[in-house]
Amino acid sequence: MRLSGWVEVAPRPEAVTPKVLAVVEPMLTMLGCDPDPACWVAWGDDPGARYTVLAATDAGLVQVNARVNVPGEGPRASGKLIRWARAQVGDLAVEMQGGHRILSYTLEGQILRGTDDTADAVAAFVLDIFAAIDGRPRLAATPDEPSGRTSPGGSATSKPAGPSPKGKGVLRLDAPKEAAS
Repeated sequence: MRLSGWVEVAPRPEAVTPKVLAVVEPMLTMLGCDPDPACWVAWGDDPGARYTVLAATDAGLVQVNARVNVPGEGPRASGKLIRWARAQVGDLAVEMQGGHRILSYTLEGQILRGTDDTADAVAAFVLDIFAAIDGRPRLAATPDEPSGRTSPGGSATSKPAGPSPKGKGVLRLDAPKEAAS
């Protein structure tokens, strides 16, 4: 899901006010992301106070930590570009039963998990991460695709990215680089 899609479904509206985004968005672009990047937002326990935005670039993983309201200062963001060779990535674990999917993945200490539609969204993001690590064409949603929806509790219901923009279909994890280009 694009950052603009996450803004639409934030569990706390004060977390994504224009004042907060005025420090988050420039940080993302400064670290190599598109202006409205495909990303994952880890809202955490108190999204009204702080949250983390994770986005894949060709150079590495961008991690931006947003603090919504620092007393006496207003919103603050800090970020870093973690080179792929140094990024801490886990294994993608999926369990299925009776048509339901449960998925978990660890990325830089953040646990991304979901069930059913949320699992599909996590899987699409993780496959985009794997593609970026391998130097393959990225699977992220194109800007003109509709963004996913999220319940007030923060579980996304977006669909996986689907075919690549070049129309070559969905890339498989085991596909060699030459076949993917």
